[in-house]
Amino acid sequence: MGKSSRNKKKPKSRMDSNTQRSGVNGQPKIGKKEYEAEIFKLQVELVKLQDWVKATNARIVIIFEGRDAAGKGGMIKRILERVSPRIFRVVALPAPTERQKTQLPAQRYVEQLPAGGEVVIFDRSWYNRAGVEYVMGFCTEEEHREFLRDCPIFEGFLVSQGIILLKYWLEVSEKEQHKRFLARIEDPSKRWKLSPMDLESHRRWYDYSRARDAMLAATDTAASPWHIVPSDDKKRARLNCIAHILSSIPYEEITYTPPKLPPRQKPKGYVEPKQKHRTVPQVW
Repeated sequence: MGKSSRNKKKPKSRMDSNTQRSGVNGQPKIGKKEYEAEIFKLQVELVKLQDWVKATNARIVIIFEGRDAAGKGGMIKRILERVSPRIFRVVALPAPTERQKTQLPAQRYVEQLPAGGEVVIFDRSWYNRAGVEYVMGFCTEEEHREFLRDCPIFEGFLVSQGIILLKYWLEVSEKEQHKRFLARIEDPSKRWKLSPMDLESHRRWYDYSRARDAMLAATDTAASPWHIVPSDDKKRARLNCIAHILSSIPYEEITYTPPKLPPRQKPKGYVEPKQKHRTVPQVW
């Protein structure tokens, strides 16, 4: 193993010539060139983290929660962009079946937990019980109270078994969520993102606010704390969150020995046959 990545100095961020003032909390807008350069540096570190996870048989769980249109999908996409799907696995479960509705709230998620050498990212998780299920009336008041009471115990057990558990709440403002919903309606490539449940979440903004507050109050513990990610500025949110993930895991860079490509074998009389198969039309 090489020197710990956590001990390395973080490269200083530079604003490029495209940087302008932004309306998002008055912070400077990150230019596209700078953003791509910074996200690439973080993705290189994610690859180093991946090597360490594989070498040490570590088990990591990363939970992303937040309102609809908070930016969870884009965040996860950037994390996965340059790593192996055999190490980094995303879990985004559909609505529970009738049988699953009778199970424990976290039961169908337990079987998705990582084995040694895996990172599992939950795009929504057992916290559905504290959010959409509670707000939309899919669980009772008593079931909601039981979940908030028992969840810290369950997560404490996961941590005690050696799982690294990171929980992120992406916080989008009312104004920005409204703007993103309108964009989904107007953009044909994004319409699939807007479901009837999303529309209802737009209407029930304050019901979801109360549910969020109760969830954070009950489940933000020393063993498994919540980390809030302001996400009105998607680029800044991704950079800050990925940097935090990396700083929260004690990974070390595994020494890389570049392999040597073997020489090609001799053709031994092989001749390419004339093309007889259908070829994709060369439009470009």
